[in-house]
Amino acid sequence: MKNLSQMMKKAQEMQTKMAEMQAEMEDQTVEGVAGAGLVKVTLNGKGDMKALSIDPSLFSAEEKEVVEDLIMAAHTQAKAAASDMMQKQMEDLTGGLPLPDGFKMPF
Repeated sequence: MKNLSQMMKKAQEMQTKMAEMQAEMEDQTVEGVAGAGLVKVTLNGKGDMKALSIDPSLFSAEEKEVVEDLIMAAHTQAKAAASDMMQKQMEDLTGGLPLPDGFKMPF
């Protein structure tokens, strides 16, 4: 029983650290860039868009579809960067403990 109580204590500690990390992730940002810097998207660590920058040279009516595609590409890149950042934080938190795909914390 001693091992079980120690394991539960460790799980609670990890849950607390996970909550702290998630709060920190909201304050961190990542940036996605498309069109050689013509479009930039900034997301927080949770993947919420916080800023969008579009170079004025793209504001031509004929290029509307291109601008929309570039925004989508920049957002996709920033979202992937946020996911990578979260994965790195999880690895640091779990000390390299391999967790199964789709494993969600806190419990």
